[in-house]
Amino acid sequence: MADNDNKNSLRSNSSVLVDGPSRAPARAMLKAVGFTDEDLSKPLIAVAHTWIEIMPCNAHLRDLAEHVKRGIRAAGATPIEFNTIAVCDGISMGTHGMRASLISREVIADSIELTVRGHLFDGVVAMSGCDKTIPATVMALQRLDLPSLMIYGGSIQPGRFGDQQVSIQDVFEAVGAHSAGKMKLEDLKRLEDVACPGVGACGGQFTANTMATATELLGISPMGSNSIPATDPKKPESAFQAG
Repeated sequence: MADNDNKNSLRSNSSVLVDGPSRAPARAMLKAVGFTDEDLSKPLIAVAHTWIEIMPCNAHLRDLAEHVKRGIRAAGATPIEFNTIAVCDGISMGTHGMRASLISREVIADSIELTVRGHLFDGVVAMSGCDKTIPATVMALQRLDLPSLMIYGGSIQPGRFGDQQVSIQDVFEAVGAHSAGKMKLEDLKRLEDVACPGVGACGGQFTANTMATATELLGISPMGSNSIPATDPKKPESAFQAG
Protein backbone atom coordinates (compact mmCIF):
# COMPACT_ATOMS: atom_id res chain seq x y z
CA MET A 1 0.00 0.00 0.00
CA ALA A 2 2.83 2.39 0.85
CA ASP A 3 4.37 1.89 -2.61
CA ASN A 4 1.05 2.65 -4.29
CA ASP A 5 0.55 5.76 -2.15
CA ASN A 6 4.03 6.98 -3.07
CA LYS A 7 3.42 6.27 -6.76
CA ASN A 8 0.12 8.15 -6.67
CA SER A 9 1.71 11.13 -4.92
CA LEU A 10 4.35 11.32 -7.65
CA ARG A 11 1.52 11.38 -10.23
CA SER A 12 -0.65 13.98 -8.52
CA ASN A 13 -0.79 16.07 -11.72
CA SER A 14 -0.72 13.51 -14.52
CA SER A 15 -3.29 11.24 -12.91
CA VAL A 16 -5.84 13.99 -13.48
CA LEU A 17 -4.85 14.03 -17.15
CA VAL A 18 -4.80 10.32 -17.99
CA ASP A 19 -6.57 8.22 -15.33
CA GLY A 20 -10.12 6.90 -15.47
CA PRO A 21 -12.75 6.20 -18.14
CA SER A 22 -13.44 9.89 -18.82
CA ARG A 23 -9.79 10.43 -19.87
CA ALA A 24 -9.93 7.83 -22.67
CA PRO A 25 -9.76 10.57 -25.39
CA ALA A 26 -6.57 11.99 -23.86
CA ARG A 27 -5.01 8.53 -23.68
CA ALA A 28 -6.03 7.80 -27.28
CA MET A 29 -4.19 10.91 -28.49
CA LEU A 30 -1.10 10.10 -26.42
CA LYS A 31 -1.09 6.57 -27.82
CA ALA A 32 -1.11 8.05 -31.33
CA VAL A 33 2.39 9.43 -30.71
CA GLY A 34 3.72 6.23 -29.20
CA PHE A 35 2.94 6.20 -25.48
CA THR A 36 1.58 2.99 -23.94
CA ASP A 37 -0.66 2.25 -20.97
CA GLU A 38 2.47 1.36 -19.01
CA ASP A 39 4.07 4.73 -19.91
CA LEU A 40 0.96 6.59 -18.78
CA SER A 41 0.82 4.75 -15.46
CA LYS A 42 4.13 6.36 -14.44
CA PRO A 43 4.97 9.97 -13.49
CA LEU A 44 5.15 12.15 -16.62
CA ILE A 45 8.33 14.22 -16.66
CA ALA A 46 8.80 17.09 -19.09
CA VAL A 47 12.17 17.36 -20.84
CA ALA A 48 12.09 20.98 -21.94
CA HIS A 49 14.94 22.49 -23.91
CA THR A 50 15.93 25.36 -26.17
CA TRP A 51 17.26 23.38 -29.11
CA ILE A 52 17.62 25.49 -32.22
CA GLU A 53 19.75 24.99 -35.31
CA ILE A 54 21.00 28.56 -35.57
CA MET A 55 23.66 28.56 -32.84
CA PRO A 56 26.25 26.24 -31.28
CA CYS A 57 25.04 26.98 -27.74
CA ASN A 58 21.80 25.03 -28.16
CA ALA A 59 22.31 22.94 -31.31
CA HIS A 60 23.22 19.76 -29.39
CA LEU A 61 20.42 19.81 -26.81
CA ARG A 62 18.22 17.33 -28.67
CA ASP A 63 21.05 14.80 -28.56
CA LEU A 64 21.71 15.50 -24.88
CA ALA A 65 17.99 15.18 -24.16
CA GLU A 66 18.13 11.50 -25.18
CA HIS A 67 20.47 10.82 -22.25
CA VAL A 68 18.22 12.75 -19.86
CA LYS A 69 15.27 10.66 -21.08
CA ARG A 70 17.22 7.43 -20.51
CA GLY A 71 17.82 8.55 -16.94
CA ILE A 72 14.16 9.36 -16.38
CA ARG A 73 13.11 5.93 -17.68
CA ALA A 74 15.72 4.25 -15.47
CA ALA A 75 14.22 6.08 -12.48
CA GLY A 76 10.77 4.66 -13.27
CA ALA A 77 9.10 7.64 -14.93
CA THR A 78 8.07 8.58 -18.47
CA PRO A 79 9.90 11.44 -20.24
CA ILE A 80 8.08 13.69 -22.71
CA GLU A 81 10.29 16.08 -24.69
CA PHE A 82 9.53 19.49 -26.16
CA ASN A 83 11.55 22.51 -27.21
CA THR A 84 11.09 26.24 -27.48
CA ILE A 85 12.80 29.17 -29.22
CA ALA A 86 16.09 31.01 -28.62
CA VAL A 87 17.84 34.15 -29.86
CA CYS A 88 21.63 34.22 -30.07
CA ASP A 89 23.22 37.35 -28.61
CA GLY A 90 26.52 36.61 -30.34
CA ILE A 91 24.97 36.35 -33.81
CA SER A 92 22.43 39.17 -33.52
CA MET A 93 24.81 41.59 -31.79
CA GLY A 94 25.36 44.79 -33.73
CA THR A 95 22.09 44.47 -35.65
CA HIS A 96 18.49 45.40 -34.86
CA GLY A 97 17.95 41.67 -34.24
CA MET A 98 19.58 42.21 -30.83
CA ARG A 99 16.36 43.92 -29.71
CA ALA A 100 14.70 40.51 -29.71
CA SER A 101 17.17 38.96 -27.27
CA LEU A 102 15.82 40.08 -23.89
CA ILE A 103 12.24 39.55 -25.03
CA SER A 104 13.13 35.96 -25.93
CA ARG A 105 13.85 35.25 -22.27
CA GLU A 106 10.22 35.98 -21.39
CA VAL A 107 8.87 33.98 -24.34
CA ILE A 108 10.96 30.93 -23.39
CA ALA A 109 9.90 31.08 -19.75
CA ASP A 110 6.26 31.55 -20.69
CA SER A 111 6.25 28.75 -23.26
CA ILE A 112 7.80 26.20 -20.89
CA GLU A 113 5.39 27.17 -18.13
CA LEU A 114 2.38 26.99 -20.45
CA THR A 115 3.30 23.60 -21.88
CA VAL A 116 3.94 22.06 -18.46
CA ARG A 117 0.79 23.53 -16.91
CA GLY A 118 -1.31 22.67 -19.96
CA HIS A 119 -0.31 19.00 -19.91
CA LEU A 120 -0.18 18.49 -16.13
CA PHE A 121 3.39 17.20 -15.96
CA ASP A 122 4.63 15.86 -12.61
CA GLY A 123 8.18 17.21 -12.91
CA VAL A 124 10.60 18.94 -15.29
CA VAL A 125 14.17 18.64 -16.46
CA ALA A 126 14.94 21.85 -18.35
CA MET A 127 17.98 22.20 -20.60
CA SER A 128 19.51 25.49 -21.71
CA GLY A 129 22.59 26.74 -23.47
CA CYS A 130 23.06 30.50 -23.71
CA ASP A 131 22.68 33.94 -22.15
CA LYS A 132 18.89 34.25 -22.07
CA THR A 133 17.87 30.58 -22.09
CA ILE A 134 19.45 29.83 -18.71
CA PRO A 135 17.52 32.47 -16.72
CA ALA A 136 14.44 31.77 -18.84
CA THR A 137 14.34 28.07 -17.95
CA VAL A 138 14.98 28.84 -14.28
CA MET A 139 12.19 31.44 -14.25
CA ALA A 140 9.79 28.82 -15.60
CA LEU A 141 10.82 26.25 -13.00
CA GLN A 142 10.36 28.73 -10.16
CA ARG A 143 6.86 29.60 -11.33
CA LEU A 144 5.87 25.97 -11.77
CA ASP A 145 7.11 24.87 -8.32
CA LEU A 146 7.38 21.20 -9.33
CA PRO A 147 10.19 18.70 -8.71
CA SER A 148 12.62 20.00 -11.32
CA LEU A 149 16.13 21.01 -12.23
CA MET A 150 17.99 22.79 -15.01
CA ILE A 151 21.07 21.49 -16.77
CA TYR A 152 23.38 23.54 -18.95
CA GLY A 153 24.51 22.34 -22.36
CA GLY A 154 28.08 23.34 -21.54
CA SER A 155 30.80 25.59 -22.87
CA ILE A 156 32.41 25.27 -26.30
CA GLN A 157 35.95 23.96 -26.66
CA PRO A 158 38.63 26.50 -27.66
CA GLY A 159 39.62 26.91 -31.28
CA ARG A 160 43.19 26.90 -32.53
CA PHE A 161 44.73 29.77 -34.53
CA GLY A 162 48.39 29.17 -35.22
CA ASP A 163 49.90 28.19 -31.88
CA GLN A 164 47.22 29.90 -29.79
CA GLN A 165 43.89 28.88 -28.31
CA VAL A 166 41.13 31.25 -29.43
CA SER A 167 37.45 31.91 -28.77
CA ILE A 168 34.68 34.06 -30.21
CA GLN A 169 36.08 36.98 -28.20
CA ASP A 170 39.21 36.88 -30.34
CA VAL A 171 37.04 37.20 -33.46
CA PHE A 172 35.30 40.31 -32.11
CA GLU A 173 38.71 41.80 -31.25
CA ALA A 174 40.03 40.86 -34.69
CA VAL A 175 37.21 42.83 -36.33
CA GLY A 176 38.50 45.88 -34.50
CA ALA A 177 42.06 45.09 -35.48
CA HIS A 178 41.07 44.75 -39.13
CA SER A 179 39.14 48.03 -39.11
CA ALA A 180 42.20 49.73 -37.61
CA GLY A 181 44.41 48.31 -40.37
CA LYS A 182 46.27 45.97 -37.99
CA MET A 183 44.99 42.67 -39.42
CA LYS A 184 44.64 41.48 -42.98
CA LEU A 185 41.21 40.41 -44.22
CA GLU A 186 42.50 36.92 -45.05
CA ASP A 187 43.79 36.50 -41.47
CA LEU A 188 40.42 37.59 -40.09
CA LYS A 189 38.78 34.99 -42.32
CA ARG A 190 41.18 32.27 -41.15
CA LEU A 191 40.42 33.13 -37.52
CA GLU A 192 36.68 33.13 -38.20
CA ASP A 193 36.93 29.61 -39.61
CA VAL A 194 38.60 28.07 -36.54
CA ALA A 195 37.43 30.07 -33.51
CA CYS A 196 34.30 28.00 -32.83
CA PRO A 197 35.20 24.34 -33.48
CA GLY A 198 31.88 22.78 -32.42
CA VAL A 199 28.83 23.00 -30.20
CA GLY A 200 28.70 24.75 -26.85
CA ALA A 201 28.24 28.25 -25.47
CA CYS A 202 30.78 31.06 -25.90
CA GLY A 203 34.09 30.15 -24.29
CA GLY A 204 34.59 32.81 -21.65
CA GLN A 205 33.14 33.97 -18.35
CA PHE A 206 30.31 35.73 -20.16
CA THR A 207 26.63 35.52 -19.24
CA ALA A 208 26.07 31.84 -20.12
CA ASN A 209 28.92 30.40 -18.08
CA THR A 210 28.34 32.89 -15.26
CA MET A 211 24.64 31.99 -15.00
CA ALA A 212 25.48 28.28 -15.24
CA THR A 213 27.82 28.65 -12.25
CA ALA A 214 25.20 30.60 -10.31
CA THR A 215 22.51 27.96 -10.86
CA GLU A 216 24.79 25.25 -9.47
CA LEU A 217 25.41 27.32 -6.34
CA LEU A 218 21.68 27.96 -5.98
CA GLY A 219 20.98 24.23 -6.17
CA ILE A 220 18.85 24.46 -9.31
CA SER A 221 21.47 22.47 -11.24
CA PRO A 222 23.31 19.36 -9.96
CA MET A 223 26.63 20.44 -8.48
CA GLY A 224 29.48 19.92 -10.95
CA SER A 225 27.26 19.23 -13.97
CA ASN A 226 27.29 22.66 -15.60
CA SER A 227 31.06 22.97 -15.61
CA ILE A 228 31.41 19.97 -17.95
CA PRO A 229 32.06 21.28 -21.51
CA ALA A 230 29.52 20.54 -24.22
CA THR A 231 31.59 17.94 -26.06
CA ASP A 232 33.29 16.37 -23.03
CA PRO A 233 32.79 12.56 -22.90
CA LYS A 234 31.40 12.98 -19.36
CA LYS A 235 28.48 15.14 -20.53
CA PRO A 236 26.11 12.29 -21.57
CA GLU A 237 26.52 10.54 -18.21
CA SER A 238 25.87 13.81 -16.39
CA ALA A 239 22.68 14.26 -18.40
CA PHE A 240 21.63 10.67 -17.60
CA GLN A 241 22.16 11.27 -13.89
CA ALA A 242 20.11 14.46 -14.08
CA GLY A 243 17.27 12.43 -15.58
